Amino acid sequence: MTNSRQVAFIALKEVHKGAYADVALDRVLQKYKLPDNDRRLMTELVYGSVRRQRTLDAIIDQFATKKSHQQPPELRTILHIGFYQLRYQEKIPASAAVNTTVELAKANGFSGLTGFVNGLLRQYLRLVETSSEPLKLPENPVERLGILHSFPDWIIEVWLKQLGLEETEKLCAWMNKTPTIDLRVNILKSSLEQVELAFESAGVLVKRIPHLPQALRLIGNNGAIQNLPGFAEGWWTVQDSSAQLVGHLLDPKPGNVVIDVCAAPGGKTTHIAELMGDKGKIWACDKTASRLRKLKENAQRLNLQSIEICTGDSRNLTQFYNIADCVLLDAPCSGLGTMHRHADARWRQTPASVQELSQLQKELLSHTANFVKTGGVLVYATCTLHPAENEEVISEFLAANPHWQIEPPSIDLGNFTSPGWLKVWPHQRDMDGFFMVRLRKTKDSE
Repeated sequence: MTNSRQVAFIALKEVHKGAYADVALDRVLQKYKLPDNDRRLMTELVYGSVRRQRTLDAIIDQFATKKSHQQPPELRTILHIGFYQLRYQEKIPASAAVNTTVELAKANGFSGLTGFVNGLLRQYLRLVETSSEPLKLPENPVERLGILHSFPDWIIEVWLKQLGLEETEKLCAWMNKTPTIDLRVNILKSSLEQVELAFESAGVLVKRIPHLPQALRLIGNNGAIQNLPGFAEGWWTVQDSSAQLVGHLLDPKPGNVVIDVCAAPGGKTTHIAELMGDKGKIWACDKTASRLRKLKENAQRLNLQSIEICTGDSRNLTQFYNIADCVLLDAPCSGLGTMHRHADARWRQTPASVQELSQLQKELLSHTANFVKTGGVLVYATCTLHPAENEEVISEFLAANPHWQIEPPSIDLGNFTSPGWLKVWPHQRDMDGFFMVRLRKTKDSE
């Protein structure tokens, strides 16, 4: 039995043993060649079951006599697949979801429990018919949102503190949507109009994005990215809108010396090269050589010559002191702004890991600030929405370094708040969550 649900089950077993969801998915897709439709369903079942894990466990806890964590791990995985379809997959008939889950239990060593599986799913269905929300939810708003939208309590608390209840609920819902794919047009080889035209001829729908002169968003399912018109020719690359804002905030000029200190896999590095007309020098630094290879491939496809690769930890690269007009520190972070793209991210981060990252970010910022010439600019950016990794890092740096100041963007990027940093809330701007700020090193750096 190698249908989409069985393959999803195999991938989910790997995830529950500790594998990253996207890695487990790729591995099984290479092993089992599924037709496109099955492949799509299987991907949806894997990512959906991982993303909605807390909600699915709450359903098992409510309807079974044994709690979800007391169930045999593989049976729990099978129940996740079944309940995910019943709760979130409107196109799959309830009877099909129940029958295929019972078959899944039978095929994977739980023949004696098919009655239990069938009964549990049907019990849930009966409640769906009489109530719009079969789940019993706690009164406490943190737990209620956590169970309903499937997030750990601590993440809900971080958001509630910043946004309040109503906005947090909207953000949770947004984070559970299927992510969109945005492209950045390489203005050195093509134009927005040219790419739009090529896509239109191929029957691919796209739309433009406000404040972003190079951005197009794909609409609908368009198959493999590398098969779209203009990919091989280097007319465009995949990059989320929020990440494109960062390059525009840095606003590098032709002839500048720029250092991108955590550069791999190169989305922002190549954007900087395009904005500079490929004239000048960009040092792309990263401590992971394998990730820098990806950057090299991207730069070659986009035909960019101004990028030099430098392998190493930016905290040790003293050769760059005082040479850069612009520095980009796209800091390693908890990724809480991009959880819709990484199904398991919400379960992998903890308050402790955020504190560790915050410490690393502070170190990277204080070291890489030395790369900037007097009068030069540093942009600090993360794809997280946690104040400990964003506002607190910048406030502490500015308090310790009076010869640096926040500078507003030189072009209209929308929604910058006082004192001049931009926090992109995904549900408000319909793009990844990001934080970015432009810092200027003033003359009196004594």
